[in-house]
Amino acid sequence: MELLLDLHPDAYPLEGFRRRQLLDWVFGQGAGTFDAMTNLPAPTRQELTASYLLNPFKLIETVRSADGSVKYLFTLQDGRQMEAVYMPYLDRKTICVSTMVGCPARCAFCATGAMGFGRNLTPGEIVAQVLAVAGGEDIAPREIRNLVFMGMGEAMLNYDNTMLAARILLHPDALGMSKRRVTLSTVGIAKGIRRLATEDDLGIKLAISLHAPDEDTRRRIIPTGQVNSIEEIMSAAREYQDVTGRRITMEYTMLRGINDHLWQAELLAELLRGLVSHVNLIPMNPWPGSDFESSTEEQIQAFYDLLESRGVDVSVRRSRGRDAGAACGQLALKRPGAVGGQGSGAA
Repeated sequence: MELLLDLHPDAYPLEGFRRRQLLDWVFGQGAGTFDAMTNLPAPTRQELTASYLLNPFKLIETVRSADGSVKYLFTLQDGRQMEAVYMPYLDRKTICVSTMVGCPARCAFCATGAMGFGRNLTPGEIVAQVLAVAGGEDIAPREIRNLVFMGMGEAMLNYDNTMLAARILLHPDALGMSKRRVTLSTVGIAKGIRRLATEDDLGIKLAISLHAPDEDTRRRIIPTGQVNSIEEIMSAAREYQDVTGRRITMEYTMLRGINDHLWQAELLAELLRGLVSHVNLIPMNPWPGSDFESSTEEQIQAFYDLLESRGVDVSVRRSRGRDAGAACGQLALKRPGAVGGQGSGAA
């Protein structure tokens, strides 16, 4: 049975007014079943139920953090699992979605990488995370205005499905998100960065998980560094910026004694010379079994100060949801604390 959410809004079944009603039920009201779509004729609802799956999840569980963040653990129809994170702020509601079950990038300091790779998510399985989180938080789907493809998986290695999911999220008849509020993160797949530059109708933002400015360190902590050198990544980043004119975010997880030396800050500043960028320094978030520790506050500040003195636009990102295992680098299907079962049976 086909997942309805895998379809682009322009390809939805029904025509004219009925199609708009269907889209509003799915994306405006977050309906969980076709039977709930009471202004559609009963025969139409029956036909939709017979032809399409509306909910890709068998089970949804939640872990709530003291800071208000919520980790959502999804069990898919095939029994595989993945996670998303909801982060409410005073001025916005943000969701971090996954593009894969597990991740093939295997970054050494990331709990998701330690899981290995399961499979790619379909466009609808990506989009459904937003709808499920909205339902779980008792808000309308269109209230979620900020989205980051930074959950489980390497989005550039599930490129086509991620791009279709982005187009669905941005479509005015679906969630109507602003392209300026959608960010795609990559560990540095140069080919994907160049492809993204050609997606003229998207205009979403790019974040590159660089994590080290020198090849030896990067290859030690990021196995894909063997395939995508720093030189190749930076070349692709500059091409992307030349084509799009958009600022690029550089993510940099601070690892004690590994990539936090001041000579590496100097090298990073030199690497970014001439590129319109912003560096996010991210204290490493702990997870059981990790061989790494976060840099000290003093070393992070020294690293920050040196970058700033070299004219680099830099900030320190304090991850949310650490106590729930929902912070950057912690997603690994763990259930710390009390887990509340939520909504959702097989459709």
